[in-house]
Amino acid sequence: MESDRVKWDQRYSGPEHFFSFAPSRLLANSLERIMSLVPGRRSLDLACGEGRNCIYLAQHGFDATGVDISPRGLERARKRAAEVGVTVELIEADLECWRPQGEYHLILNFNFLMRDLIPALVQALAPGGVLLMETILDAPGMPGEHRKDFLLQPGELGRIFGGYPGRVLLLEEEVDAPEMPVARVMFQKQV
Repeated sequence: MESDRVKWDQRYSGPEHFFSFAPSRLLANSLERIMSLVPGRRSLDLACGEGRNCIYLAQHGFDATGVDISPRGLERARKRAAEVGVTVELIEADLECWRPQGEYHLILNFNFLMRDLIPALVQALAPGGVLLMETILDAPGMPGEHRKDFLLQPGELGRIFGGYPGRVLLLEEEVDAPEMPVARVMFQKQV
């Protein structure tokens, strides 16, 4: 959607990076466990923005792919990957239309919610692969204005991933998070 592309290009055009170079705290804290679980090292980072998470994965031996709608964000990701000496595949795509090809051992879905995409993500997981997701949770007193369809509802991740063959390894809802209420799940597809 062109309006989304414009919005994110504007956010990624400032002098500072929209997010830090550091990976998501959830990813950093979970990586050792994930590496002990997954059968390979092919990863996919949805709505990767400036690439902080897919670059981090490449630094840890993953064949990392990031997908985002913003050419400006992807350009920053390319530059940062070159600076730290890793290779990542970066794909410019609107996730409303794009679907993963092939199998992945790890799929990241951070700060992005498109419920219709989740079945395709689970299908794209290799047997034993892991999907790690964290996004905004609809909660009382949440700061800012948000569209309800872009917010997880309480208990929703458990209901979604409980219906797939595999196991939920982590399921949390942090209603009182310091910055924004979030829900997170780590799901491993059945072998």
